[in-house]
Amino acid sequence: MSFVTRTLAGLAIVLSTSAAVVACRPAAEPRTVSMRMVGSPANASVTIDDIFVGRLDIVAARGVALPVGTHRVSVEAPGYLPWDKIVEAKEGAGPVRLEVRLVATPD
Repeated sequence: MSFVTRTLAGLAIVLSTSAAVVACRPAAEPRTVSMRMVGSPANASVTIDDIFVGRLDIVAARGVALPVGTHRVSVEAPGYLPWDKIVEAKEGAGPVRLEVRLVATPD
């Protein structure tokens, strides 16, 4: 077996072994940041990036795992003015904390 043939055969083994190791590695967990909310009214609807995530009392009790990045958080309830905020979820910066007190619509 020539030197070139042995080198190519060895390279093929290394490449196939590397591919097998990469294929067997578990998928990386998405990076998230905890968001904690407090506020009222309890029955207000919370949406993040236009996706309903739950009532304010439930979100306040459980929190939300936000993917790293910028998000729009909205809170709405009948009879109240809507509340919106752009938040930045930064990895390593600690939880995002929001206090929401909806204001009743004027008569």
